[in-house]
Amino acid sequence: MIDQQIEIATKDGSTTTFITHPERGGPFPVIIFYMDAPAIREELRDMARRLGTSGYYVMLPNLYYRSGVMELGPLPADPNSPERKRMFQLMASLNIPMIMEDTKALLAYAEGQAAANTGIVGTVGYCMSGRYAVNAATHFPDRVKAAASIYGTHLATDEDNSPHLAARKTKAELYFACAETDIYAPPEVIAKVQESMKGAHAEVEIYPGTHHGFAFPKRPVYERDAAERHWERLLELYRRNLV
Repeated sequence: MIDQQIEIATKDGSTTTFITHPERGGPFPVIIFYMDAPAIREELRDMARRLGTSGYYVMLPNLYYRSGVMELGPLPADPNSPERKRMFQLMASLNIPMIMEDTKALLAYAEGQAAANTGIVGTVGYCMSGRYAVNAATHFPDRVKAAASIYGTHLATDEDNSPHLAARKTKAELYFACAETDIYAPPEVIAKVQESMKGAHAEVEIYPGTHHGFAFPKRPVYERDAAERHWERLLELYRRNLV
């Protein structure tokens, strides 16, 4: 595997991006891995490497670069701690148009890389970024063939770019992995997504006995079996579509 961390120029500056892909073969389909709210960390880099070993050119961008932030470090469990409050402020500083501009910059960079095939793209987003992964499919419909939201937030809003409306705007296959217990995506929201995805090239799957964050090995809520199931679903999604 080849790992590198580079600066990619964007409309608003430059985002430090971790890239990993197999050493031999290629060009490989591109996967854009959008980080969750706690920011870039080795846990995410390891997850990106796991995707890369399956034959993909994986890009993990720092989405907080506009605020001059890269890694947040350990976060206390207390939601009222200064560290947690800062994280929520950073998360709130982002929006879909911003991240779609970043996505455009990432793809532009990848176009010049011999190891990357930017005509075949998959996306995945965890937590706050599930909506970004899904919106990439609607904003880049000729490139993004598959998009996955893993316990995503803001899945059903009143905005035109709400993820639950995505099926009518893209031919990409969509996958929503949802925790059974999730204050950020309660049952009524999941039900709305399920209803809107009926008849679409999409799946909404609820993982029994899980909480928000279940796929992250370093979280107290980590559920190994559910996490491995999510990897199975994710890789199957890409194998079907990124060809």
